[in-house]
Amino acid sequence: MHAVRDHERAVDTLRRSYAAVPAGEPVRLAKQTSNLFRPRSAPRTPGLDVSGLTGVLGVDPAARTADVQGMCTYEDLVDATLPHGLMPLVVPQLRTITLGGAVTGLGIESTSFRNGLPHESVTEMDILTGAGEIVTARPQGEHTDLFRAFPNSLGSLGYATRLRIELQPVRRHMALRNIRFTRLEELADAVAEVVAKGAWAGDPVDAMDGVMFSPGEAYLVLGTFTDEAEGPPSDYTGQEIYYRSLRRRTRDVLSAYDYLWRWDTDWFWCSAAFGVQHPVVRRLWPRRYRRSDVYHRIVRLEHRHQVAARIDRWRGRPARERVVQDVEIPLDRTADFLRWFAAEVGMTPVWLCPLRLREPAGRGSAKAWPLYPLQPGETYVNIGFWGSVPIAAGAADGDVNRQIERMVSEVGGHKSLYSDAYYDRAAFDRLYGGDTWRAVKDRYDPDHRLTGLYEKAVSRA
Repeated sequence: MHAVRDHERAVDTLRRSYAAVPAGEPVRLAKQTSNLFRPRSAPRTPGLDVSGLTGVLGVDPAARTADVQGMCTYEDLVDATLPHGLMPLVVPQLRTITLGGAVTGLGIESTSFRNGLPHESVTEMDILTGAGEIVTARPQGEHTDLFRAFPNSLGSLGYATRLRIELQPVRRHMALRNIRFTRLEELADAVAEVVAKGAWAGDPVDAMDGVMFSPGEAYLVLGTFTDEAEGPPSDYTGQEIYYRSLRRRTRDVLSAYDYLWRWDTDWFWCSAAFGVQHPVVRRLWPRRYRRSDVYHRIVRLEHRHQVAARIDRWRGRPARERVVQDVEIPLDRTADFLRWFAAEVGMTPVWLCPLRLREPAGRGSAKAWPLYPLQPGETYVNIGFWGSVPIAAGAADGDVNRQIERMVSEVGGHKSLYSDAYYDRAAFDRLYGGDTWRAVKDRYDPDHRLTGLYEKAVSRA
C-alpha cells in the first residue's frame, strides 16, 4: 500500500509540474541520464518532475508480470525480477535505458528474434497526455488508439507513468556459442534456421545476436539459458573485453546477470574512444565507472565544448561527421546492406541483432505498430553502428547519414530515431505513420502542447 500511495503522490507531482509549464513553452522531462544522440535546443523552463517515478511497484511471480514506473531503469528492473527467477522479455543492452523510454522509443536485444520489441510485452500503461490527463491504455478498450501509437512516439503523445509488462523465466547462466562466418549469406541462412527451428545444431537457442568485423569475418552468438556451467563464468567487467572474446572463443558462459549487461561495460566497443580498452588505463579506471552512462556524459561534454574537434582542427585534420544509428534491414537484404556499408561508410565493428514482431499466439499472430511499421512475419536484422567518419573534401556534415537513410529505404528497412535524422516531412510521415500520429495527437493533445514527433526527431526541438 505504501508503494501505491507513493506512486499516486509522484503522479500528482508530475501533473502539477506539467500544469506549471506556460502555454507555448516546450515540455521536457527533468531526468539525470539520457541515451539519446539527438542534440536538442536548450529548454527555457524547468522539466517535468519525474523524480518519484523511478521504481518497481511490484513483481507477481505467479502471473509473471511486473508493475513498473515509467522512469525505472532496466538496471533496477532486472535487480527486482532476477531474485524471482524472472526477467523482462527484452532487456535493452544499456543499464540506464528506462522502461518508459524503451516503449515510447524503441529497444532491442538478443531475445528480440522471438520476443520482438519491449513495447510488445506491455499489457497496459498509465499515460500523462498532452491534455494533462492520466489515461490507462490497453490493447483493447477506449484508449486502444493511444496504446498502438505510443511506441516510437518519443514523448510526442504523452509520458508513461506506470506500465505492466510480461516477464519470462531465466536460469542462472547463459551458455554461448560464437560461430564465425566468412560469407554474410551463410550468416543470414543461419539466422533464418534459428528463427524457424528455435535451435541450432540440435541445441535450443534463447538469445541471438552477433558482430561483423568485416564482410569476411562475422560472428553469430547463440545463447542458451542453463543452470549448469562448466567451470567459472567469464567476467568481462575486469580486464577482458567482451566483443574481443568472439574472435578467441567458440564457446563461453556468463552469469545471467552479466550476460544482460555484457555490452554496457564497454558501451559495446565505444569505450575505446576514451582509452578504457588500453590495459594500463583499464586497470586505473574504476570498475564502477566502466558504464555506458558515464561514457555518455563524457560525449555530452564533448558535444558542448568541442575539445576534440578543436584539437583536430589544430592538427589539420578534417572535421568529422557523427554516424550513430540503429537500422532494421530485412534478412534477405542484410548481406547486401552490410557489404554496401563496409564499402561506402567503412565503420567497424557493427552489431547484428535479428528481430521479428512478437507472435504471442504462434505463427501469424503478430501485429504491426503504426509509428514503426515493421512487417508481421518478416525477419529483420538490427544493424548498429556508432562512431564518426571524416567529412570528405566538398562534402557537408550529414551527407553520410543521408546516404545511409536512402539505402535503408531502398532495401525496405527502417531506422531508429534516437539519433540524427534528415528526412523531409513527407518522407518522414510515410515512414513513421504520420496520419495515425496526427489523429491520435489531435485526440489526446488537442492544443499540441507536447513537441511533435517530426520536430523532436528531425528538427531537434
